[in-house]
Amino acid sequence: MASETVQEIERAIGALAPAELEELYSWLDSNHPHPLDARIESDLIAGRLDGAILRALEEEKSGRAEPL
Repeated sequence: MASETVQEIERAIGALAPAELEELYSWLDSNHPHPLDARIESDLIAGRLDGAILRALEEEKSGRAEPL
């Protein structure tokens, strides 16, 4: 992508009203998920986080965990 195009996009985003900016964020989340989000979802589906989740729940249940 040409640097001029990126600058045009940046200017257009800077001119958006707050509601339009929220709409853009929503569209980006739906159409271009962050790679980390995709990795977490993949790990959850595959069960790779089950042990960590169970440990965290046990720590909370036993009072060893504090709310963030």
